[in-house]
Amino acid sequence: MMPGNDRSRKQKVERPERTEFLRFNGAVERDPAIDAWMKEHAGELGTIAHRWFEAMRKCGDEVRELLHDGCPVACLGDAPFGYVNVFTSHVNIGFFHGAALPDPNCLLQGSGKFMRHVKLGLGTVTNAAALSGLIEAAYSDIKDRVENG
Repeated sequence: MMPGNDRSRKQKVERPERTEFLRFNGAVERDPAIDAWMKEHAGELGTIAHRWFEAMRKCGDEVRELLHDGCPVACLGDAPFGYVNVFTSHVNIGFFHGAALPDPNCLLQGSGKFMRHVKLGLGTVTNAAALSGLIEAAYSDIKDRVENG
């Protein structure tokens, strides 16, 4: 064997540090508290929130949900990926790791380290395909985080 060509020496592989992320206890397949929340928010804004939360529910068989800080949250197991909330004049469709999502249609608002939201009001035109894409991307993102660290 030639000097400097020692294949028996193991090379150190640099791996990115595993990132911890938010987890919620108590997520279930279908939370009756969310159904009650939807009934309490039965107006036009509630209808908007319900539509988009249903889209989150349909992302996959592993989707779980819970009411957290007064709003419906969609999780992959115990790892949250999206939420909805109704305000006086708008609805937020939020993403726990929204800062990491591709947003070619510039729908996301917010400047925090992780979270972003889409703000929907009455009478505003919504790019439904783009918002559906964000929801699907958020689900795929959290699935990757849970499965691959």
